[in-house]
Amino acid sequence: MSELRDLALESNAWPFKEARDLLKRLETVTNDKGHVLFETGYGPSGLPHIGTFGEVARTTMVRRAFEILAPDVPTRLIAFSDDMDGLRKVPGNIPNPELLEPHLGKPLTEVPDPFGTHDSFGRHNNARLRAFLDRFGFDYEFRSATDCYRAGEFDEVLKLFLVHYDKVVNVILPTLGPERRATYSPFLPVCPETGRVLMAPVIERDVDAGTIVYQREDGKKIETPVTGGRVKMQWKADWAMRWVALGVDYEMSGKDLIDSVRLSGQICRILGGQPPQGFTYELFLDQNGEKISKTRGNGLSIEDWLTYASPESLALFMFQQPRRAKRLYFDVIPKAVDEYLAFCAKYAEEDAAKRLQNPAWHIHGNEEVPAHDMPVSYGMLLNLASVCNTEDKSVLWGFITRYAPDATPESNPTLDRLVGYALAYYRDFVKPEKAYRDPTDQERAAMADLAGRLRNMRPGLTGEEIQNEVYEVGKDHGFENLRDWFRALYEVLFGQSQGPRFGSFVALYGIKESVDLIEGALARNAA
Repeated sequence: MSELRDLALESNAWPFKEARDLLKRLETVTNDKGHVLFETGYGPSGLPHIGTFGEVARTTMVRRAFEILAPDVPTRLIAFSDDMDGLRKVPGNIPNPELLEPHLGKPLTEVPDPFGTHDSFGRHNNARLRAFLDRFGFDYEFRSATDCYRAGEFDEVLKLFLVHYDKVVNVILPTLGPERRATYSPFLPVCPETGRVLMAPVIERDVDAGTIVYQREDGKKIETPVTGGRVKMQWKADWAMRWVALGVDYEMSGKDLIDSVRLSGQICRILGGQPPQGFTYELFLDQNGEKISKTRGNGLSIEDWLTYASPESLALFMFQQPRRAKRLYFDVIPKAVDEYLAFCAKYAEEDAAKRLQNPAWHIHGNEEVPAHDMPVSYGMLLNLASVCNTEDKSVLWGFITRYAPDATPESNPTLDRLVGYALAYYRDFVKPEKAYRDPTDQERAAMADLAGRLRNMRPGLTGEEIQNEVYEVGKDHGFENLRDWFRALYEVLFGQSQGPRFGSFVALYGIKESVDLIEGALARNAA
């Protein structure tokens, strides 16, 4: 373990850099909890989405790296749901939206569940989050804001807010418009009559009694304790309150929350706490380059990704370049799958230092990386399905076993799952978009030449050897940019603009079958 720690101290992988910074922070911050606490936050006003998973996955990667650097320090990870937040608007991607309309403003745990599976909308979305985190095998503790507030876990820090009320307010006021500034309070009372979370002005405070007096819109003045779940903190103050009450040491957040992190950090210090070590990640974008949103539902859902690929491939997508904005749409899935498999294959041959750089280590943890042996890639399976125009596993397996005789569904269940993922992706995304085009005269001549050369090839050539011949055909027929030659093959033969290494595809599909494919396409277009 000491040797591994020494290597981790030098690793350039971003989770180890974060873990080293956290270790330095703990040298200057008093930690009497006996453990290091990582936190991820979740706002359950919309259905859980991949961004939520990404934050837990990335935090887990940092936690895992920290445990290598400080093996004697216990760690915990809390997934915290801000489910006491008031429902501001009805999400557009849920059933029975009319059930929620009368409950706007109430805590999410007091809003009916439109899906009919739980006692509230908040509990339903919490369950959706937990189900996926459990499915992936995360080691975490789930905490509900509603439960924490009502059980009194935040009471002592809520009383501190009363003591430092003016200082906290003065942090937030400069960030607000004139109208909101006039009524702002970090305390959001929960109305005992309507059950709604109110943005009501606080007109009196009693530090000794631990109460506030607020004024409702109808002019009525109500005194209430700030403890026991009778108020909910405005969210920047709420974030700071959690950091102090729970003793959070590490929490990452999106680029859109940079200002909120700064303000919450100031409030945290006013309360006598120390803000956690942070990490700012870039936001995910949809197919149009716009920020994905739980409420709008314009990104991939967790279920979407798992229909077409494994959780591990999603974890790889989260690991790579977290500080760069990335499109998170269906077309990124095939690349993520094949890259994940490639990293796993490479891991088995690497020394200890390189393994700590390998994303597979950060996905699986030390010494738990599976040795995936994949004779064909996800991309190759997609194109095989496209050429065969099939959604039948047995058809693809017929080609696979001819290409790799030792591979069977029973001996390689991971490959069998990959076949299933690829067929689902082909059915939903490739097949509907297939659009064959006619070859140009130059392309027609080159393809006819390629068919002739393939027919005369000796048996048993490797995909690389076939690929070299395909290159030569392109050069001989005057393609200055060989990408144009391969694009022509994909568009004429597959009906799509991208495809696999053509030589590898021919080795899998078969020489005779590939010749028939080319000649059939030329005959079709000639007619």
